[in-house]
Amino acid sequence: MPPTESAPVDEPTAASEPTEEAVAPVEEAAGGGPQVYTIDPAGSQVRFELDEDLRGQRITVVGVTDQVAGQISLDPADLSQTQVGIIQINARTLLTDNNFRNRAIQNEILETSAWEFITFTPTAIDGLPASATTGEPVTFTISGDLTIRDVTMPATFTIEATAVSDTQLTGSASTIINRNDFNLLIPSVPNVANVEEEVELYIDFTANAS
Repeated sequence: MPPTESAPVDEPTAASEPTEEAVAPVEEAAGGGPQVYTIDPAGSQVRFELDEDLRGQRITVVGVTDQVAGQISLDPADLSQTQVGIIQINARTLLTDNNFRNRAIQNEILETSAWEFITFTPTAIDGLPASATTGEPVTFTISGDLTIRDVTMPATFTIEATAVSDTQLTGSASTIINRNDFNLLIPSVPNVANVEEEVELYIDFTANAS
């Protein structure tokens, strides 16, 4: 993505407080059973990566933010009851190592003044074992609808998660999308060429019992 001269944008701000409609809290069963865990931005990071030619050199562009929200409900003894709420990412806070590129991403590519949040709405969880043991990672997939700007497309994340204690989960999620599917067009600027169409998305998360 180009480090291009663009109109200045406001400095990135912290993610807005999640609303019930935006984050879709999962419900905790009364009288025991599943526990609700809330993603903690202080221990989490969202990252995108793609390659481009910058001044004749092939580089990997990395953009990061810690402004991610969402909830997970699970009972380690019965993972068939697992639920994942909507994952919400504040696109206005995504930053790379170049301020010109950041302005291009915010003003021209993601148009964050109009679409502040990237959201992932899970529709199916596959590959979970029957139960999980504290300290042992579990790998599975979550399929759903990924919305970037005004475009929604199906996406599937591969997840590796670990219950590190009764009150905390850690893990990572990854998927690959095609930016053209979301109409994420790269402005034409000098010194930038061959911007990769495939974009790798990663979410490293810590979630604490609510």
